Order: sequence, then structure tokens, then C-alpha cells
Amino acid sequence: MALVEQDSEDPWDLPELKDTGVPWSALDTKGKVLRVLVSVLKFIILLGLLYMFICSLDILSSAFQLVGGRAAGDIFQENSILSNPLAGLVIGVLVTLLVQSSSTSSSIVVSMVSSGILTVQVAVPIIMGTNIGTSVTNTLVAMTQAGDRSTFRRAFAGATVHDFFNWLSVLVLLPLEVASGYLYRVTELIIESFQIESGEAPDLLNVITDVLTEAIIQLDESVIGGIASGDSDARNKSMIKIWCQTILQNVTVPGVENCTFPTLCWVEGNYTVIVKNITVNSNHLFVNTNLPDLAVGLILLALSLLVLCSCLVCIVKLLNSMLKGQVASVIKKILNTDFPFPFGWVTGYIAIVVGAGMTFIVQSSSVFTSAITPLVGIGVISIERAYPLSLGSNIGTTTTAILAAMASPGDRLGNALQIALVHFLFNISGIILWYPIPFTRFPIRMAKSLGNITASYRWFAAVYIILCFFVLPLLVFSLSLAGWQVLVGVGVPLVVMLIVVVVINVLQKRKPGFLPAGLRSWDFLPLWAHSLDPWDKVVVAFTAKCCCCCKCCQGSNDDQGHEDQESVEQSTEMRKAAYDNPAMAVEKEVEDEIKIELDIIKVAKL
Repeated sequence: MALVEQDSEDPWDLPELKDTGVPWSALDTKGKVLRVLVSVLKFIILLGLLYMFICSLDILSSAFQLVGGRAAGDIFQENSILSNPLAGLVIGVLVTLLVQSSSTSSSIVVSMVSSGILTVQVAVPIIMGTNIGTSVTNTLVAMTQAGDRSTFRRAFAGATVHDFFNWLSVLVLLPLEVASGYLYRVTELIIESFQIESGEAPDLLNVITDVLTEAIIQLDESVIGGIASGDSDARNKSMIKIWCQTILQNVTVPGVENCTFPTLCWVEGNYTVIVKNITVNSNHLFVNTNLPDLAVGLILLALSLLVLCSCLVCIVKLLNSMLKGQVASVIKKILNTDFPFPFGWVTGYIAIVVGAGMTFIVQSSSVFTSAITPLVGIGVISIERAYPLSLGSNIGTTTTAILAAMASPGDRLGNALQIALVHFLFNISGIILWYPIPFTRFPIRMAKSLGNITASYRWFAAVYIILCFFVLPLLVFSLSLAGWQVLVGVGVPLVVMLIVVVVINVLQKRKPGFLPAGLRSWDFLPLWAHSLDPWDKVVVAFTAKCCCCCKCCQGSNDDQGHEDQESVEQSTEMRKAAYDNPAMAVEKEVEDEIKIELDIIKVAKL
């Protein structure tokens, strides 16, 4: 209910990043040279950390594919389930969460459409679901900044503004697509109107990152597609790529008598050289492993998460040390200042173009949005500027899919390109809905409200992620399996109740006179039904209890012998005192009973 309106107090002013060091004017020549060298070194380290961050995301995607790739293929193979639009949407979300790569899940959909297993109409909701699933990465990245309340408020809002845009776009465009086939019909007209020839998708940032990632792990992308297509041979294959290639290579031999083909043999100084066929195998860390795909995936998952979180923490700390004083002022002014009147409205659209271009360069919306999330957290980029950057990121990742679809064979080009254009048109339509008119920028207000909530109750961030990306999709998927009757019977009352609650909440904030006296506040409900305070007390008590138990368990082994000895000594002294003074023994027994009762009351309260 609190996601609709903001609080009256606005805590979203960007903080001043003060420079606590010695001013530049107070430094001598040696100090200025040293500061410049340190700044250059920090910038180089920052580039290295960003490179490792991007590579860890790539390896994380490969790890999720190894862990859940076969399950993803099995889900996509259930064509009867996919015919339900809601089920297709949820499957797109879950599979993208499973493989942590919208490009992977989208490529599966494209291959299935081009092979005739799925129709374009059935694949449209799945593409919408992949758009939602890819936004969970930057939301998880924001969780690493939970240490500081203000930083976490901004970071979580900057990450979830992407989530709310995707969810709101689906809430409008999915019913529109089911009713009219809007995305399908428009993209079909585009495909029929233009004569598009096959091409090749460019490799941009992958040229740099593949040097490291392909040395660690290489996956056979055709295996998941084969599983989804029902290929029994693909199901028995490992997703770890093992390939060999025969090439001609110059080899030295002891003498001319070892030349099997004189025409391919010659002498260079003291060496005899012959041209031979040499078999070259794929070279990566797990090429000859005997471990199953699941074990390799879990190993890579743990290592990539460790590197990912470490790089992110170091990037945030390094940015905090670099973006101070005049540097921070200049960067914040460039990023957050609008063009002068009457061209201020152009600034947001330029930010959309910048976000699309940067995402096209890094070829991953998750990488770009995860990179700007820490900048929002430390106060360099405002939420209002991060929003158009995220929208541009959505467009940038679709252009890469379009270029990849253009590399398809001629007989499959039309369907593959149409699905890629569906993804592109979906994001363009969402931008038209939720950006041009300032009043319609609901994702910003909703993200700020959620940021305020998570700043006060930080545990709610984990609840939000679990509910929105796991519980809700699984619930809708389960109802879809039960049939349309069950889905409508359960889903429609819940949706109607949610709409009524939102409307009442808005009227309570803006026009309370329009409501009956009993509905002008939620006080008639139990406190736990309209406030997070009781739940916060439960979480705090549970956490304190767990911490207490952990501390007790940790120290019990060391102190057990000492405590037993003290108990024996106290018992002996009490018995001696009881023999000497019986009245004092009775008084001591009453005091012990009172203490036991007080302890029981404390435990009951917890």
C-alpha cells in the first residue's frame, strides 16, 4: 500500500561528497605529482575491478546454466503449458532467473520458434518474462550496500526502478497482447515491409572478456536448445564444451629421411620442417574434468559470487575515495543537470540513448544496470537520472538480440527476427507508457517508496526479492497448471482486492473526505495487517535469539567445565549455609523461584 505514495519528508537529496584531504592549492610540487599518480593508479585499478566484475557476471551466467540448464530446457519443452500466456510469462521469468541471462533464455525461444516448436504468438509472453527476470541481478547487487541506511535507500530504489518499469509494462501490455495481438501484428508488418538480409552480430566487449572467461569455462550453447527441442542425444551430453579441430602446422623432424611427403618438406638451416595435420583441443580449466555439470556449476557459482561481491565492494569504496570535492561536483553536475529551458525535456531522452549505447557496448543490461546501482547508492546519480538510463539499457540489450537474429539462416531469419523485434517493441511501448509524461513516471515514485521502507526495515528487501521473483511467479505457474477456471477463480478476486486497497490508500492520502469515516485510516485492522512494526519486532527478536544461540553455542564448549565447577562450589556453600542458618536457606530458595519465574516471562515475551 505504501508503494503508491511517498512520505511527506523527502530524503532523496544527493549528499555532498566532501574532500577531507589536503586541498590541491596547499600541496607542493611533489605532493601534486604524487596525487596525480595515485589518482591514475586508482583509475587503472577501477578499470581492472570493472573488468573482473563483468567477467564474474559472465561466469555466473555459465554457472547457472550448468546448474539449471537442463531444468530450463525441460520447462521449455512443455509446449502445452506454454500455450497459456500467464504460464509463458512466468516460465520466462523463472528460466531467466535460473540461467541468470536473458540472452540465453531469449536465444532458446528464438531457436524454438525458428524450428517450428513454438509459434511466435506463444513466444511473446515468454519474451516479456525474460525482460522481468533479467532485472533481478542489479536488485541483488543493491543488497551489498545494506550497511549504511541512506546509501541502501538510494541503491535499492535505483535498482528496483528497473523492476517496477518491467512489471508495470507487463501488467498493461500482456492483456493488450492477449486481446489484440498488438506486438505480434506490428512486428509481422515490419518483417513483411522490409527485405532484410542475414548478417553477423558484432563482438564488442566480448573480445576482451572472452580472453579470461573462455580460459575458465566454455559451454556448448546448442545442448540446452537440443534439450528444449526434445533431442534425446543432447540430454545425455555434457554442456561443457569439448571440441577438437585439425589444422596444418609446421613441425620440425630429425632429418630429411623422416619426410613422408617430400613436397611438404624443406630444410631451414639445421632444421628439417614438414607440414602435418595437428589436432587442437579446446583449452579451458574444466575441459578434461571428470566432474558432472552440476558440481562444476556449483564450484563456478561459489567462486563467481565471491569475486562479484568482492569487486563490487571494492568498486564502491574506490569510487567513494575518488569522487570527492570538485571531482564529485563536476560529475554530479554533468550527470544530473538538465538542459536549459525550453530544452530540459531532451535530457532524459539523451540519457536513454546513452544507456542504450553503453548496454550495446557491454552487450548486457545486467552489467550496465549493476554498474550504475553503486553510483546511485553513493549519491553520484539521482534516481530521476538512473530511470532513463535503465530504460535505455532495456533498448540496448534488444538491439544486440536483433543483430544476433540477423545472423540466422535465410529460412529462419523471419521468425527469429520477429521475436527479437517483439522484445524491442515491448520496451519501446513501455517507455511510451511510463516516461514521456512526468505524471506517468510511477516507477520512480514506487521505487522511492520501497527505498524508504527498506531503509527502515532492511529485512524487507529480501522479502521483496523472494516474493516478486520466486513466490509470485511460482504461485501463478501453479494456478496455471490447474487450468483457466482455477486461475480465474483465485486470481481475479486477488487482483480486484489489490486494486481496491490501492484506490483506498490513494484516497486516504489525497481525498479522505470521499471515504466513509471507517475507511479514512486502516486502524480498524489489526496492527500487523497494516504496519510492519510488529513484523520488525518478530524479525529483530528472532535474529537476536539466533545470535544469542550462536554465541552461547560458541562459548559453551570453552566455559562448560568452568561453569560446572562454579555450580558445584555454589551448591556446597549453600548446603553449608543451610546447616548453619535454616531461615536463610528458605529465603534463598524463594529468591531462586522468583528468578526462574522472571526468566520464563522473558522467554515468553521473546
